Amino acid sequence: MSATANPMTQLRVTKVCVNIGVGEGGDRLVNAENVLEMVTGVKPQRTLGRIQNRDLKVRIGAPIGCKATMRDQDNIKEFLTNAFACRENTIPSWNFDREGNLSFGVRDYTDFPGQKYDPDIGIFGMDITVVLERPGHRVSRRRRAKSKVGMAHRATADESRAWFVENFNISILEE
Repeated sequence: MSATANPMTQLRVTKVCVNIGVGEGGDRLVNAENVLEMVTGVKPQRTLGRIQNRDLKVRIGAPIGCKATMRDQDNIKEFLTNAFACRENTIPSWNFDREGNLSFGVRDYTDFPGQKYDPDIGIFGMDITVVLERPGHRVSRRRRAKSKVGMAHRATADESRAWFVENFNISILEE
């Protein structure tokens, strides 16, 4: 970043969403919530079923998973460094969407540093979504005088890939 660069054009991580889908309530869901809190340091909230599926035994309104949203920049940097280490600092290019957001999965919570396998908890994988934005995106979310963000101000997938390589020293697999 040069000293003369416009600060409104610099990308930043807005939030990181971590999701564990269990498919059922009960003890497995409580264990998933504990895992999510251990890994992220954020109290998770439950996700509820939106459709009924008799084959999967999912009812509308039944708890089927949990999610945690991280917005604190210091915790986000540490968490993403550990999450990329679980993936050996390599991410496929197709994990980036056209808005510049990154989504990837981690197979097991024990891949994170400092986490040990507990037979009472079991094995839980998780989906991680990183939202990148430029300053000024609040205009699309605020209540008063809401407006759209122009295409020139949105992050692209290529800009996002370059930002992650520069800030987290990961390698992008081109496919």
